[in-house]
Amino acid sequence: MPESRRHLLAGLVGVAGVFAAKPLLAGLQAPAPGSGSAPRAKVYPNGRDPNQSTGIEDPSRPDPRAVTRATQMEIRSDIAKLYEMVSELKEQIDKTDASSTLSIAVVKKAQEIEKLAKQIKNLARG
Repeated sequence: MPESRRHLLAGLVGVAGVFAAKPLLAGLQAPAPGSGSAPRAKVYPNGRDPNQSTGIEDPSRPDPRAVTRATQMEIRSDIAKLYEMVSELKEQIDKTDASSTLSIAVVKKAQEIEKLAKQIKNLARG
């Protein structure tokens, strides 16, 4: 008797599983040949339309070459500034006596140079 109950229960669970999985599997099937066009993706309210073909003039994406050129120009101008600041610092240190302590202006100039060097490093990394 328990064996027949077990078979009955297993059969009922199997049938319930088929009925539960049928709607899920129906969504994965290809559309019928005469039903019209292919399914379309949902349009996001705050994003671009995924159904729209992407053209060359997509305003949401900047030109990577232009970004790279702008970054390179910024790095070059920062390096020129850095070179100028280092030259000034070298002149100030050459004027001071080696046995005396460094002035506050020299220390601040060195900190500015360090800050600019870190900024250039971060720009170069991307």
